[in-house]
Amino acid sequence: MGLAKIILPIRDKGWQIYTRPYELNIIGLRSSETIANKFDDEIHVVYRDNKGKTNHHIYKATTDPGTYWLKNPSMPKGTAILKEGQYKNAFMLGMHRGKYTALVQAKPVTVYRDYNRDAILDMDNGTEQTGIFGIEIHHASATGTTNAIDEYSAGCQVFQNPDEYKEFITLCEKHRKLYGNQFTYTLIDFRMTRRAMRKHLAYLTMTMFALAIFFVKGDSVFDFPPFLTLEYWKNKKGKPSQKGGGKK
Repeated sequence: MGLAKIILPIRDKGWQIYTRPYELNIIGLRSSETIANKFDDEIHVVYRDNKGKTNHHIYKATTDPGTYWLKNPSMPKGTAILKEGQYKNAFMLGMHRGKYTALVQAKPVTVYRDYNRDAILDMDNGTEQTGIFGIEIHHASATGTTNAIDEYSAGCQVFQNPDEYKEFITLCEKHRKLYGNQFTYTLIDFRMTRRAMRKHLAYLTMTMFALAIFFVKGDSVFDFPPFLTLEYWKNKKGKPSQKGGGKK
């Protein structure tokens, strides 16, 4: 996806874009798919270097939990799915389960709780929660490219490839040296955007259909003027014009 298609929705939502040299914009793009267990999302890292040149890295990842945790949630209310938003300074470099360097949660974030224990990613059937849940940005397998998410994500943002992840962490370490150990993560959810568009289109369609019925019947509750009704034009058809004082 082109850089403009990422930056524009961030600006439209009034979220911050960082422009200082090597200050990272870490942006997750959630696909419109609702079938779990696939690395079908992306994490983009955008920053400027010392010469003002914009650098843009794209990494395959998941922003959703795997099937294992959807079917076996560790919390009674269901497995966490991070909500779209910009989480300012909510992450810091730390250790993932004491094993390797990762971005770990430092401030509250908001999640949906998917509680119906199936392999479909649902955001309408549960509740929202805001707090510290251990949402992290880390990698899947330490070797090779992981094909299925499975147990690697219970709501974390997870890189598919460990080599790409190492490059990402190197960028994070440079950011930390310049700006401190705090990182903003922005999640754009195309699934929610598409759902909102469908609802909006459905509303417009219903409204236009209702207006069409009122227009044809000529008994609109909106009290159309007579010349906007079909009955008016039926009665007028065939009547001679009264303008000009006679035939021409």
